[in-house]
Amino acid sequence: MSRIGKKPIPIPKGVTVTIAPDAVEVKGPKGQLRQALPPGIVFARDKTGAGDQLVASLAREDGELRKFHGLARSLVANAVAGVTEGFKKELDIVGIGYRAEVKGKQVVFALGYSHPIVFDIPNGIDVAIDKQTHITVTGADRQLVGQVAANIRRMRKPDPYKQKGVRYTGEVLKKKVGKTGA
Repeated sequence: MSRIGKKPIPIPKGVTVTIAPDAVEVKGPKGQLRQALPPGIVFARDKTGAGDQLVASLAREDGELRKFHGLARSLVANAVAGVTEGFKKELDIVGIGYRAEVKGKQVVFALGYSHPIVFDIPNGIDVAIDKQTHITVTGADRQLVGQVAANIRRMRKPDPYKQKGVRYTGEVLKKKVGKTGA
């Protein structure tokens, strides 16, 4: 059995969990998420002295199902954490004249190209921009927050020579040395 899959998921106050045969629906203060389950993985409520918990188990003992046990538990735990606290990714825009601004449900980037780049913000995601160069992507769905941040970074990847571009906050780039004229 998976060590991760055996861990119970505590359900905080204010969060309601609905268990269906093929999915788990989680509602909380930050939103509502529906997490599909791999076939053969079953979730059950466990009301013990520690409080209300969710426990993942295998429908039948099979080697093919065991590999999904920890995955299913992690996905549901991320959904529970997302509707209570939410997830956040931060990016920095580095470069002279590089900037971004939010206009309604779109973000307009000036990243050194001949034209501005317009990025549509998906539902369930909030984008905040500080000082035109610091972007904060927040939302309840961990996978969607990470994908949106990766899509923004892909618009102008950090250059290893000039160190310009869009990078995650705290990301360390290894600076490459350019050619010398000697």
